[in-house]
This record gives sequence, C-alpha cells and structure tokens, in this order.
Amino acid sequence: MSTTISHSPTSHVRFGHARIDMTPPVGIYHPMWGAARHHRATGVHRPLLGDVMALGAMENGDAAATMLRVQLDLVGMGKSEFELLLDALSRAAGLNASQIVVSFSHTHAAGLFTEDRIPLPGGELIPAYLETLREQICVAAAEAIRKMQPCTITYGAGRCHMAANRDYWDVENNLYACGFNPDAPADDTVIVGRVCTQVGVIVASLVNYACHPTTLAWENTQISPDYVGAMRAVVEAELGAPCIFMQGACGDLGPRHSHQGSTAVADQNGRQLGYAALSALTALDPPATDFAYAGPVISGATLGTWRHAPFDAERTSNSRHFHGDVHTLDLPMKPRPDPVALRQEMEDWLGQQAVAVEQGDAVAARDFGARAERARRWIMRVAHLPAEVDFPLPCAVHRLGDAIWVAVGGEPYNILQTELRRRFPAQILLISPLLGPMQAAYLLPEAYGQGLYQEEPSILAPGCLESLIEHVSAKIIELQKV
Repeated sequence: MSTTISHSPTSHVRFGHARIDMTPPVGIYHPMWGAARHHRATGVHRPLLGDVMALGAMENGDAAATMLRVQLDLVGMGKSEFELLLDALSRAAGLNASQIVVSFSHTHAAGLFTEDRIPLPGGELIPAYLETLREQICVAAAEAIRKMQPCTITYGAGRCHMAANRDYWDVENNLYACGFNPDAPADDTVIVGRVCTQVGVIVASLVNYACHPTTLAWENTQISPDYVGAMRAVVEAELGAPCIFMQGACGDLGPRHSHQGSTAVADQNGRQLGYAALSALTALDPPATDFAYAGPVISGATLGTWRHAPFDAERTSNSRHFHGDVHTLDLPMKPRPDPVALRQEMEDWLGQQAVAVEQGDAVAARDFGARAERARRWIMRVAHLPAEVDFPLPCAVHRLGDAIWVAVGGEPYNILQTELRRRFPAQILLISPLLGPMQAAYLLPEAYGQGLYQEEPSILAPGCLESLIEHVSAKIIELQKV
C-alpha cells in the first residue's frame, strides 16, 4: 500500500503572546560559575527576554480552558523566588497554579538570583530586580490573555549539530570532565512551530532544541541569553514575528564550542541554530493543509503529482483537542547532606581561597572558590527540601491537537526525549525541562557511581529518570485516547 497523504501536524488553539525585556541592571550579582573571579555584571551582551503565551481551546473561551506558558531567560529560580512568581501570576491572570507552566532558557550568563546571593557583592540589587520582574510578567500575562485569538500552529522538525554530548572521559586524568565529547552521539532534533492567525499572518514561531546555554562561562562578565539571543534575532529578522525559545532535555548536552569568554562564539552558536530553525520553518506546509497525492499526469514520464489539501472536518476536529494538566510526580531522593557540615565545608574552602589569593596563586584561588560554590549550592538545596523521603517533581503534559507539549522539573538527560520520540514516532513532541524551581538538579539514567558531574548536585535517587519516562509515556497514551 502506498501513502497518499502526508499529514501536517497542527494545533488549532486560541493564542495570545506578550514579551518583556527582563534584562537586569549592570552591577547585579552575576556569576553562575564556580571558577568565576568576578561578582558584578559589567555590561549587557544582548537583552534577556521573557515570553508569555496564553493558549486555550478553540471552542471554549473560559479561563478554565486556558494554559499560561511562560519562558524566561534565566538559569532558573530558587524555590522561594519561584513560588512568589507563581502566586503573583495566578492572581494576575485569574488562573489556578495548575494552569501555569513556567520554564527557563537556562542561560548561565543571565545571573544567579537566589536568596543566598543577596549578601554577596551585587546581591543587594536582586530583591528589587525580582520584584520588578514579577510585576512585568504579570502585566505581560494579562496582555497575552487579552490578545488571545483563533490561531493555527503548524509543526515541523529539522536538524542542528550545534549541541554535543558533554560527558567527556579524560583518560590522562582518569576522570569525567563536563565538556565536548566527540566520541558519543548527540540528539540534533529541532522542533519548530509557526503560529498564524486565521488569515495567515504569522504572529510567532516556536523553537524547541536541547542544548545547555553554556557557550559563555567563567571568563564572561556580561549579562547574556547566550546562543538563544542570536538564534531569535536570525529567525525574527526573516519572519517578522517573535521567536519563542523552548529549551529541550539537555542534561548531557552542551554546545560543541562552549566555556568561552567571547560573546562572538555565543552569537555564532545562535546563528547556527537559527539557520537550522529557519530551514525547518521554511519547509512547513500552509496552515491547516495536508500534502496529498493528486494522481498521475502523463508527460515525458508519468508524473505523480501532490497538492496541498485543506483539512476536512475530521482533521479540523482532531487538531482542536486541548487537554492536560500540571501535576507532580513523587520521586525518591538520595540521602541528604548535613547542612552544618556543608557550611563548615564552604567556610574551609573560602579560607583556603583567601590564602591562595594572598599568595598570588590565581589557579588555586579559582579552584578553592569553585569548591566553596558547590557547597553553597547544596546549602540552598537542603534548606528547601521537603521533609518527606520523596521529592514532588513538577510535570505538565498537554495535548494541543496533533502535538504533545511536555514540561518537567529538573534537568533530565536527553534520553528523556529520544526515548519518548522512539515510543511515539508519529507524534510531535515539544519537551522542556526546568519546570518550576531548579532544586532537583539532574535526572540521570543508570550512570551513577562513575564520577559524572551531574550526579553530585542531583537530589534524586537512581531510577528517577526511568520512572519519569514511564510516567510521561502513560500520560501521553491517556491524552491520545481523548
């Protein structure tokens, strides 16, 4: 049997969008890297942006049939900062928290704005910045809801080789280093979406790609969205509409060219992804059409002709499904460290760093500071861990017509999305990590005890990633039956 129709994955939804410039002030506390020797941001490479999407069912304009999807150019938020934002958004938009999905581009050059940074140089600017950010996002949420209109999202897929596996085995030093690993494959999938009004005007594009925004590292002192900024600029210059970036499952993926001080490298990476996204967007069929076989034409050869065919009633109905929710999945935690011991460890490392600085040993000072930073981050994680033995990992699984939108907490390894796509090969899947606060850290496959960096900051026990894959799979199967 020959295929006579090539379906164009589509969501028919009510859609509204608003954007904010959320760039922090120069001078705010900045470093995300333990090896960094600066505290305050010295400038701005490209602005940080926040995108708010309001999505709802076509046939139901009620608030109960609305989802708010917020994408922010931050590495993430701590638990208290995130809960303040979620509460403010819920009140401003008139929605329950279970209708709001907030995730992050995860740029490591935006600044780190958790409460433990406030006592550090530049930290005094954090509270006012976060308060202003909450106000901006709430205004944007109301605007996005107000601008909701019937739209068609058409999806496609492309390829980009900017991301690489980053679990590199250093034979000489007998350890794993977190950087470009040319000996392992990397997921190169780019999922795109084109959002059009009913008269065909493009109002936004979506780019879902898995790669840690870690082009810029400890030598960079500028606020930056990393590669995401140049990627957006490339796509927006061509389409004339906002490009919304949705990070993918990138726990073990980072840029091939990474850990740089030069913003030019971040822009190079962004252009590479932008051109790949544009290629996929350019290949999309017209809105609400499938590509159908139209029969033979006798010419010098007998030609098989294909034409774009408008959706029939059944295709239109299927593309209007709008179901799903935000919930939590309880996952077991590793034994938690002693906070008193962690604080003592941090103080010891800081003391050794001070001695190294006095002695003029820059390398030792950098390394001791990095050790102290690891302990500082654990202190913050332990302070907000639940008393229970399980951690409530946030999950969101929604069906929007032919597409499934998935968002999960933490930083899962890329196998989350490659395995889900293997199980559901005919399904368009947009998969995002970093839903909610960044407390959980990494979700690894069965790779514990090998010395991988990602195991050290993770609060979750072995087997959690596999449990998450099974949970999301079950949710997708449920939604496919609706």
